[in-house]
Order: sequence, then C-alpha cells, then structure tokens
Amino acid sequence: MKKLEEEVENKRKDAAPKDIPLPSGGTQMDWTSNISFSNKRKSSMGPLEKAFDVDGRAKLDEEIARMFFTGGFPFNLTRNPYYVRAFSFAANHNLSGYVPPGYNKLRTTLLQQEKANVERLLQPLKATWRERCVTIVSDGWSGPQRRPIINFMATSGSGPMFLKAVNCMSEVNSKEFIANLMKEVIDEIDHQNVVQVITDNASNCKGAGEMIEGVYPHIYWTPCVVHTLNLALKNICAAKNVDNNIEVYDECHWITEIHGDAVHIKNFIMNHTMRLSMFNKFVSLKLLSVADTRFVSIIVMLKRFKLIRRGLETMVLSDEWAFYREDDTGKARFVRDKVLSEYWWDQLNYILAFSDPIYSMIRACDTDKSCLHLVYEMWDSMIEKVKIQIYKHEEKSLDSYSAFFNVIYDILVARWGKSSTPIHCLAHSLNPRYYINSSNYLFQLFNFIFILYNVFLCY
Repeated sequence: MKKLEEEVENKRKDAAPKDIPLPSGGTQMDWTSNISFSNKRKSSMGPLEKAFDVDGRAKLDEEIARMFFTGGFPFNLTRNPYYVRAFSFAANHNLSGYVPPGYNKLRTTLLQQEKANVERLLQPLKATWRERCVTIVSDGWSGPQRRPIINFMATSGSGPMFLKAVNCMSEVNSKEFIANLMKEVIDEIDHQNVVQVITDNASNCKGAGEMIEGVYPHIYWTPCVVHTLNLALKNICAAKNVDNNIEVYDECHWITEIHGDAVHIKNFIMNHTMRLSMFNKFVSLKLLSVADTRFVSIIVMLKRFKLIRRGLETMVLSDEWAFYREDDTGKARFVRDKVLSEYWWDQLNYILAFSDPIYSMIRACDTDKSCLHLVYEMWDSMIEKVKIQIYKHEEKSLDSYSAFFNVIYDILVARWGKSSTPIHCLAHSLNPRYYINSSNYLFQLFNFIFILYNVFLCY
C-alpha cells in the first residue's frame, strides 16, 4: 500500500507544471556555471546594483516573458499602454502579498466595474446629444461562430458611440423584428434626440425604416451611401447573364473576365507552397484575399495586382519558373500569358481608371465625419468624372454617344434613385458654400426647383 501511495505521489509530481527558468543573456556558459556565476554576483553585489535591484528586475522580466510564451499572448500586447501602467503601478506601490485577479473576478466584478467606468467616460458625449442630435447606424454581420448579429451605434457631431449588439439566433430578420429593435434603441436614447436612422439597402431594413418614420414623424430613414455605391460597383463588375440584364452583360462582361483571370492567377500562386515561395522571392507585397462581403472587394484586388505587376512579370520570366515542372502545365502557361499580356494590363488599368471616382467617393463617405450635406454634389460630380475617364479611353468627345457609358450611367442613376431621400436635398441646400458661386448648378433653374421640392417634402 505504501509503495502504491509513493507511485501516485511521483505521478502527481511529474504531472505538475515545471518551473523552467529562462536562459540569461550570456549563453556561452553551461547551466551549472550560470548558476554559480549568479550566486557569485549576488554575494558580490555592489551598492548601485542593490539600489536598482538588477537581479530582481531580471527575474521579473523572466516571469513576464514566461507568461507571454506559455499563454500564447501576442508580443503586440507590450504596446498596450495599460500593460505598462499595470506593472508600473505594482512596482511603485508596496503591495506585498498581492495576488492578481483570478478567472471569476475578471469576468464578473472587474468587468462590471470597467463597464461602469466606460459609461462614466461617455457621459460628456451623451450630454451633447440634446443639442447636436443623434443618428442611429445599424448593420448586420456574422461572428466567428456564424451567429447573426445586429449592432447599433449612435453618431453625432461629437463623435460615434457603440450602443449594443443583438444576437439574432433563432429569430427571423423581418422588418417588424428590426423595427422593434430600433424602437428599443430610440427609446433608450430618447426619441427627441434622434433625427435619423441609417441601415443598408435590404428590403427588410427599408421596411423597418419606413415603420420607424410612421411611429416617429421627425425621424428619417436613410440608406447607407457606401452600401449603395458598393452595390453599383457589383452591378458593373459582376454583371449577370440573365434575360433582363442582357445589355449590361454585353457591355460589362469583360470586366468579370478580367477579375476572373486575376482570381485564377492568385489561386494558382497561393495554393502551392513552391509557387508561393517563388512569388515571395520576387514580390515584396502579399496577394490579398478579400472577402466578397467587403466593400469594393474586386477593385481592391485589382489595385493590388497593379502594384505587383513588375514582380509578377519578373517571376514568370525567371529561370525558376522555366525549370518548374507542374502537373497542369496549361494553367502555368495561362498565368504566364496573362501576366505578360499588355492588352490584359491595359484592360485592368481601364477598370481602375473609370471606377476610381466611385472608389474615392466610397472612401470619402466611409468615415466618422459628417458627409450628408456633401452626398448630393459628390454623386453628381462622381458620375461626371466617370464619364470623362470612359470618353478619354474611347477617344470620343463628351457630347458623342458611348454605349458603355450609357450602361454605367443607368446603373449609377438607378442606384441613386433607390437611395436618395429628401433629406439629402435639404442638407445640400443648407450648405453655405453652394451659395457663394452663382455659376454653381444649384442656381440652375431645374435643379433649384427640384431641390426646393425635396426640401418641402422634409416638412
């Protein structure tokens, strides 16, 4: 029995975590000499070392490093100012016997305290809502566990603020359900402080926005401009071959083909370690794998291809590519032909040229800055810039006919017609800079009457 107890005790000791010391700066000595050298230093420590406690600091560094290594913490955590503040506070105060908070305390008491602290810090921002009013922004997304989540933010002239995220698992995202969530948020803020609700252009979100307008007549629903522009780009760059879209497909299918070629080249390089190693040797930048759900994913990928063009050309002309033997030589030949094709790169550059005004407007609107008063003019000038790029490429005068531009124009105008609201015109008419230059199109009679009509609709 005693022997059995000894075996159990030995197994318990073997299973216990071992305190493995980190090597010191000098790695030339063996482990025994390091220990003896450390003991000698402790016995012969001078007054300066005693004052700064060099050995104690080194030991603390080892413990912190061991925490990072065993816990899998990213080294970027050291740039967190609260990481430095925590250890500085502990070092500057006599906290003998202090034990850091455990698992339960972190997830309960301390979490609640920090939430209360954040709410206290946000009070000055909330205090401005009565004066500056609030716009509620809502969007749906899926987390890492594929749970449908709808988040709500409040933004004003003082800045944005996250309100809450709702887990919509086992719920039908109908317009009634979304409208009820919006009502709860509006009531929490106080409906008198809210003037606008912004969502994407989905039919259920639009229906929910209309229901909110019915309950609160002073609150306007506005579709997201960035989402509208992204949908317009998708109509252009990913035209579908269906019966009611034949004209668009005939004029824009070549854009889909260029993007398809770029995806094929990316997959051919990324899906094999040897080809990827060869790519990294000749190109300093990385190939981007942009999710389709992201804004302007097609344009972002083509922009990266333009940046790495010279590296790709050097790679396919190198000896490594010539001697590389791949089972599917047809794909390798296809990649080489496309990368060395001037016509293919000219088409890619043309896509980036005429889509750049749309891309620039997306970047201008996708910020925390207020841009409602600029959208009306930005949309009009964006279409004009697209026209200039297309006619420049086709070498035509601006008053001539272009079938390709007509298709692009119809897509952009149709998207603007679905997303424009009277509040865009009202915000535009209240911008003082449009009254300075009398030659501005605001003072052209037709546009002026149209804007006044939409301003009237706001009241």
